[in-house]
Amino acid sequence: MEAVDHLAEERNRAEFDVEEMKIVWAGSRKEFEVSDRMARLVASDPVFRKDNRGILGRKELFKNTLRKVAYAWKRIIELRLSEEEASKLRFFVDEPAFTDLHWGMFVPAIKGQGTDEQQQKWLPLAYKMQIIGCYAQTELGHGSNVQGLETTATFDHETDEFVIHSPTLTSSKWWPGGLGKISTHAVVYARLVIDGKEHGVHGKFYRPASEFDDHLPLPGITVGDIGMKFGNGANNTVDNGVLRFDHVRIPREQMLQRVLQVTREGKCVESNVPRQLIYGTMVYVRQIIVADASRALSRAVCIATRYSAVRRQFGSQDGGVETQVIDYKTQQSRLFPLLASAYAFRFVGEWLKWLYTDVTERLQANDFSTLPEVHACTAGLKSLTTSVTADAIEECRKLCGGHGYLFASGLPELFAVYAPAPTFEGDNIVLLLQVARFLMKTVSQLPSGKKPVGTTAYMGRAEHLLQCRCNVQKAEDWLNPSVVLEVFEARAARMSVARAQNLSKFANPEEGFAELSPVLVEAAVAHCQLIVVSKFFEKLQQDIPGRGETTITGSLLHICPKHSSQASW
Repeated sequence: MEAVDHLAEERNRAEFDVEEMKIVWAGSRKEFEVSDRMARLVASDPVFRKDNRGILGRKELFKNTLRKVAYAWKRIIELRLSEEEASKLRFFVDEPAFTDLHWGMFVPAIKGQGTDEQQQKWLPLAYKMQIIGCYAQTELGHGSNVQGLETTATFDHETDEFVIHSPTLTSSKWWPGGLGKISTHAVVYARLVIDGKEHGVHGKFYRPASEFDDHLPLPGITVGDIGMKFGNGANNTVDNGVLRFDHVRIPREQMLQRVLQVTREGKCVESNVPRQLIYGTMVYVRQIIVADASRALSRAVCIATRYSAVRRQFGSQDGGVETQVIDYKTQQSRLFPLLASAYAFRFVGEWLKWLYTDVTERLQANDFSTLPEVHACTAGLKSLTTSVTADAIEECRKLCGGHGYLFASGLPELFAVYAPAPTFEGDNIVLLLQVARFLMKTVSQLPSGKKPVGTTAYMGRAEHLLQCRCNVQKAEDWLNPSVVLEVFEARAARMSVARAQNLSKFANPEEGFAELSPVLVEAAVAHCQLIVVSKFFEKLQQDIPGRGETTITGSLLHICPKHSSQASW
């Protein structure tokens, strides 16, 4: 058969500057240059090969990951890479590992909840990976319901120690990545008990997980790997673990005490550091999750788009060339909205980076006014982006026909890696219900004249949005971004107000909330979709360089609403 480079033909027909579009995606020329340099570094090194992951047994797969992680750390030191460069290199290695939890959860927990002295003691060790940590919060019996955690940390007045204990089977720490084999330390969440009185689970405890010389568990600790997970390769490169305590003692000083301190006498003392500071870590983690969603979705869309350009089916006459799959409207209507969503999530992720900086500055200035809105916003965006991305990766597999089912397509493993995202760091439905509570409270405060802020500012125009009518007369009118934005605002406002009115009919608000929870989730999704569209719109208002970049980016915005009638977005 005669070789035909269909991708080259498609690229030559582009009505925009591909090189400049790379800058738009990266966020800045500097970020693109760093990403490009790290990508080439990883791609040119045979140690980082990943084509054999799906055929390796679990033990060899895990050993292979350890080799890659150790080699990556060696290269980071040898090349004296910056923190940004090191992060990009780890991303392009593209293999889930214990280091994801060490850098993504363990280190931020110490930074956000440890005192200055504790940070000075432990962070240098963590930065050099002389200690390797995990984040032990989730238990076998409780995940999203943090207040239901059963592990206890009881203060012993005589010895000035905390006694950590797992009183039930369901109190076993379950799922923490890096816990099963590798971690030497953990941040453990437990119920603080002093003189028989519980003080909630706000106590955070830092403890040695195993000895340095032989890496065996300390006395009283049962720890191990929880076994194979979904898919070949995928997250089986991570040692998700189980951890149980049998009256394990740790010094009182190993409680993370930035917000709450326990004195030698066993008194709980609130520090002068506001408790709300922990929200900064939450925003940071959720911002990363949203950014990861855009990257995962973009990879799936890239595979499906290239396949659609190369694959030909039907349409030939008299033995002529068949039609490229990408030219079929049915393929475009399924694929292009996913491409638009990848960009939309990218842009809202950029905004969340700004939001994290803004929240951090406000918290340091003891300004907590935006915290409820920020919490609802980040919870909702985590839920929306991860749910859409997980479903979209599977849709991309189906867009590639039977070939998408092959491990070699990259899509089965990508789906298996991403599948846990709608569950970890908060179950997506639970998070949407938190958003719904915030929206119901916002609506209830409108009659008092309290002005909504941030992403709920549109609620301040609720009276107009409840009555306005769409002035679109012809299809071209939808090309006006402000028209699209107001439609999303009107939909979100009307759904929230209608749910609030129905909720007010219940004598018991909690019973009403439980009864109306399915439609409350719908209102929360509408609000989150509005945030994504509004940030896409704001991106278009910026000066986007290059030939045709603004036009093509605007076209992507118009594709997003077309997809919004579907269940996922």
